[in-house]
Amino acid sequence: MNTTSTTPYSTLFLSPQDVATIVRRTGLKATLQGMATYLQQDFLRWNSFDKSPRLAAHSPDGVIELMPIADTKTFTFKYVNGHPKNTARGLPTVMAFGVLADVASGYPLLVSELTLTTALRTAATSALAARTLARPDSRIMALVGNGAQSEFQAMAFHHLVGINEIRLFDVDAQATAKLVRNLQNNPDAASLRLVPCTSVAEAVRGADIVTTVTADKTNATIITPNLLEPGMHVNGVGGDCPGKTELHADVLRAAKVFVEYEPQTRIEGDLQQMDASFAVTELWQVLSGQAVGRESADQITLFDSVGFALEDFSALRFVHDQAQALRLGADVALIPALDDPKDLYQLVRPTAELRTTRSTSNAASTPQALQTALA
Repeated sequence: MNTTSTTPYSTLFLSPQDVATIVRRTGLKATLQGMATYLQQDFLRWNSFDKSPRLAAHSPDGVIELMPIADTKTFTFKYVNGHPKNTARGLPTVMAFGVLADVASGYPLLVSELTLTTALRTAATSALAARTLARPDSRIMALVGNGAQSEFQAMAFHHLVGINEIRLFDVDAQATAKLVRNLQNNPDAASLRLVPCTSVAEAVRGADIVTTVTADKTNATIITPNLLEPGMHVNGVGGDCPGKTELHADVLRAAKVFVEYEPQTRIEGDLQQMDASFAVTELWQVLSGQAVGRESADQITLFDSVGFALEDFSALRFVHDQAQALRLGADVALIPALDDPKDLYQLVRPTAELRTTRSTSNAASTPQALQTALA
């Protein structure tokens, strides 16, 4: 029996322009604050999620990853790459898109760009962790790595943590100039002092917080133990796949280390340098009050951030809600609409007109028909 589909679902598509419009209309500060709120909400219900480390396909030039997670109502995944040489090809180092789906039916409710959104959620996560772990009086940050994510990190720490001076360093001086140019033209950064530096050591000296966001897929030692100072908080963002680090192992040994999802960070983070017995604390435990964060003003804390699927879950929830409130995006016919959901063949079943055309064509090609036509 044929039944007309009464599904209430549709798939919303958000382009990079749609997400940029969300940011412009909401404001970057409010967007980062909203993203951090969604992140904290989801971290606080950590045990509600079905979690696993991301799936990765590595190549000499980069990595492509899938990052799935679900609670009882919503499933999300992100497709994301990391190819440091891409900028020479005119492509971003990181490109991403994601899906938010209804668990009860499996129907995809949202397909969204996540390249811009990933930068926003990474910055909001960094700021949330620093707000939880750094000294409350932190006002100066060193930002090492001034590429595509740097402006978002700078603005998140300025507005969510209270940083008012950022010391900048990148091996590419043009990247630093780009960052300065972008933020000098942003009224939301009018009270933020930007100090370009000529070395990592110059940038880090006297900083309350050190954030590293570098792209090279190497076992680098950008931050060494001699750069650490009592009470410093280190926010390591760039070490996010096997064989890619930013921190000397002794930096981890000198600090109390916090991570997003321990099974993944032990494979991908700077934590990959340490043996399995090296103690770490997951961020959600501190946010929920189940573990202690910073224990003294002089203690060095370190957030070994590799990016985890829960953060994309939060980000997709946020942009979906904002898009609906602002009436942005477009419905796309991603899933076929069927009169009878058991009859997928109806999509390719020949119509009456097509059957007639084919029948006439076949009849005209018989030997008898050709003889008649030539008579």
